[in-house]
Amino acid sequence: MSEHRRRRVLAVVNQKGGVGKTTTAVNLGTALAAVGRRVLLIDLDAQGNASTGLGLAPEQRHNTSYDVLTGGLALAETVHTTSVPGLHICPASADLSGVDLEIVGEERRAHLLYDALAADEGQAHDYVIIDCPPSLSLVTINAMTAADAVLVPLQCEFYALEGLSQLLRTIERVRTSLNPDLTIQGIVLTMYDARNRLSGQVAQDVREHMGDVVYRTVIPRNVRISEAPSHGKPALLYDHACAGSQAYIQLASELLRRERDLIAA
Repeated sequence: MSEHRRRRVLAVVNQKGGVGKTTTAVNLGTALAAVGRRVLLIDLDAQGNASTGLGLAPEQRHNTSYDVLTGGLALAETVHTTSVPGLHICPASADLSGVDLEIVGEERRAHLLYDALAADEGQAHDYVIIDCPPSLSLVTINAMTAADAVLVPLQCEFYALEGLSQLLRTIERVRTSLNPDLTIQGIVLTMYDARNRLSGQVAQDVREHMGDVVYRTVIPRNVRISEAPSHGKPALLYDHACAGSQAYIQLASELLRRERDLIAA
């Protein structure tokens, strides 16, 4: 374990697709690794976009998060290195699409990832970032049960608050029945377009409803962020100077400040 702090587990969650979950998981993990944190990204989405975005082709994913959830492998047996020093990944496979049905009969079906991480406690990672599927499935429940905190990417669109309300209810149910220590690490406003009046209104509404839990950093709509996964690279490697990359660097800095404040409290 590094000198920075005990390992922190963050689940990147939103039941809606296309809100920037994977982009946030990959680029936040990259930014944290760039400042010396050792990071493990666990891809729990059957689409495997985080794995692709870190340059791991489907044919390279022999040991995956599916094997961890079904008990076939220890977490350490699935970890791959990436092109980012200090950033590792437990990749996903299409088998995850049906894993809910396979694990629903397990006695500790909501704690499978928690148990896998507990058995992996000796591994030297400062942060574990879990990229969740776009649903409030048993897989997502596993992620929130295993996590210290939830990070919520929220797209600046008309129905943002409506979807957030549903997610907050789910987080509260997990806290009540499965993980009493679960907190909300923060809400990240994504796909922000300063030229679009609606983006500004949504950002204002979310801040009025949620207060300081909303990060000051916003992630802009950015073509370079969209292009990066097709090259198998995080945006921070694909174009370090672009607005999206700079926003994720700022987000990582703000996250680390929050973490330091948490320790000091």
